[in-house]
Amino acid sequence: MALATARFDDKDTLVRPSNAQMGWASDAMAEMLRRLDLRYIALTPGASYRGLHDSLVNYLGNRDPQMLVCLHEEHAVGIAQGYAKVTEKPMAVAVHSNVGLMHATMAIFNAWCARNPIVILGATGPGDADERRPWIDWIHTAKDQGALIRHYTKWDDEPRSAVASVESLTRAWQIAATPPYGPTYVCLDVGLQESKLEKEMQFPDLERFAPGEPPAPSSEAIERAAKLLAEAKRPLILMGRVSRNLDDWQARIDLAEAIGGAVLTDMKTSAAFPTEHPLHVMEPRHRPSPESARYVKEADVILSLDWIDLRGYFVLTLGKDAPVEAKVIHCSVDDYLHNGWSMDHFGLPPVDLKILSTPDQMIRPLTEAVRRLRGNAKTEPKWPVRQAKPLPAPRAEGMMSLRDLALVVREFCETREVTMAGYSLGWPADTVNFRHPLDYMGIDGGGGVGAGPSNAIGTALAIQNSGRFPMAVMGDGDFAMGCNAFWTAAHMGIPLLVVIANNRVYYNDVAHQERMAVVRDRPVENKFVGQEMVHPAIDLVGLAKAQGLQGEGPVESATAFREALKRGEAIVNAGGLYVIDARVDVGAPGEGNRGHTSGRKD
Repeated sequence: MALATARFDDKDTLVRPSNAQMGWASDAMAEMLRRLDLRYIALTPGASYRGLHDSLVNYLGNRDPQMLVCLHEEHAVGIAQGYAKVTEKPMAVAVHSNVGLMHATMAIFNAWCARNPIVILGATGPGDADERRPWIDWIHTAKDQGALIRHYTKWDDEPRSAVASVESLTRAWQIAATPPYGPTYVCLDVGLQESKLEKEMQFPDLERFAPGEPPAPSSEAIERAAKLLAEAKRPLILMGRVSRNLDDWQARIDLAEAIGGAVLTDMKTSAAFPTEHPLHVMEPRHRPSPESARYVKEADVILSLDWIDLRGYFVLTLGKDAPVEAKVIHCSVDDYLHNGWSMDHFGLPPVDLKILSTPDQMIRPLTEAVRRLRGNAKTEPKWPVRQAKPLPAPRAEGMMSLRDLALVVREFCETREVTMAGYSLGWPADTVNFRHPLDYMGIDGGGGVGAGPSNAIGTALAIQNSGRFPMAVMGDGDFAMGCNAFWTAAHMGIPLLVVIANNRVYYNDVAHQERMAVVRDRPVENKFVGQEMVHPAIDLVGLAKAQGLQGEGPVESATAFREALKRGEAIVNAGGLYVIDARVDVGAPGEGNRGHTSGRKD
């Protein structure tokens, strides 16, 4: 599949300079970005990197990398994150001085928590105080700008020469693209960018500086794991963070079939296993259900493949102080990123066999070892296989519940190769069906609000020209907070269908306020106060049209929504962007159970 091959030659008319030869330090920096095969650079322009900007335009001709102009630095990083979710490769981002970096911090934290690779370029006012312009260069200069994000990036640097900048960019790319993936940051002094080169630049042979392969599991660890799984009566596989590679997808199926184990997946991560496979014993979950707990309680061997918050999962399924009776095998390289600032390392899980490797690096030799013990034939399932109930039809008329909306989206996706950049919070997971590793891209990572639009754009960019259909479902709060990201997609012509699950309220916090009211014996009726986005209602389609998109809404019934999807599909297939404001009734049956309050302390 051809990914990330889109070119936008008609977006900017360039006057070709007569002196496009390499002559400035920023030219060398731009040249290195091209050699690193960074095809795009998302940015919000800023004077602190005016030298680099000139080199991207007049030295490189705005090609490889090509600039994606954004209206906010958070959107620039979010687009790069959505791109990385698909390609597992970094995109470049440029942010202006300290102020642009501070704008970008939430998106950088998302990429860090989601383990997505990004190469972020920053800049600072002249380090030499004698070179600073009055006022503006002083407030835009920091002594250690990388300190702003050092706790949630893999590496940062501030090189002091053109030669050092080439090495720094190479290292930033190499580290970002080495598992466990994550963002890196290089701060480029404005004075350095604008300095003339004093000698011919030498560039590294990147075949000798490629990102390293993740550590392979030891043969002893493979044999121990294989023996535990082959002898298990109730093996359970928790499929967590794994690759988007189709061969790796099949290898995961082969492993599950070799041991006959039940498979559970997580809506926080991208699609990891076919949901209709008999061994995928229940729908993916954002939080475990009583049925999920039953599988964990009855398992005698649990294989965790980089499962997010394994300890927390045991707490939610077994109970806070309950022992984990099963033997636990945990395969992950996430330990290499843990630090003392962010608690994204989660609770420390009990593990009997810890394997410091990536799941996809381990799965093939593990499958071979299991087959040596059990033979090459598929093992009969050791659990009752999933008997999914037929999904009901959505209510044809009346305002949709979120479930009605989800059922129509399921119908739409069943007959198309859709890449779903994300779903809105509380999505009914029994309505999803993943048949390919690019069917679903997971959540933002950091648990904030506002990343949905930019992540969706990056995902749509990555799959453009691949034959897959780009789509995202996001809440109205997520859309409203990040909607001006869509201007970049409209400007560049990146097709995308966006559905807004619009309940006109910050509904997750409604659930929290209901919990507080119940615990404190206060009026539950007040749970919507300070939460609703009404009086006036936000014209979400109007916001989208202001960015250059087409759209319609509000659409209230399932019948009307189904027809709106068809109109949107036609626009997207023609290369456009389309937004549907789909109204969701928070008072509909089943809506009162949504939210993130389950498992919280009273």
